[in-house]
Amino acid sequence: MTPLVQVWIVDDRPAFRRAAAAMVAASAGFVLAGVADSGEAALELTRGAEAGLVLMDIHMPGMGGIEATQRLRSAQPGMAVLLMSTYDTSDLPHEVSQCGAAGYVHKETLSPQLLRRIWSGLTPT
Repeated sequence: MTPLVQVWIVDDRPAFRRAAAAMVAASAGFVLAGVADSGEAALELTRGAEAGLVLMDIHMPGMGGIEATQRLRSAQPGMAVLLMSTYDTSDLPHEVSQCGAAGYVHKETLSPQLLRRIWSGLTPT
């Protein structure tokens, strides 16, 4: 049996956290490990956690997703981070491609199928 992939959701908007949690729950092979509303809270929440996937909003009050991703990946290289936003890729800061994230998705495109495709692309077969 394949172990479940732990997923953390980091977003400052409660409605999006709920929607993303429901999407993770509907995704076979994935389990919600926790939610956080800021980059600071995400670092605390994932400290010492096993490898998994963090769905990280880019724009949040306090520590944003880019800085949080850099710190998280430095502390836990086995943790994958997928940055999310409602912005078009042309409007994203250039740091997005340099912060160690596995990729970027528009929030509206998140789905169980996309989650599985992304994870399968991150893990060796």
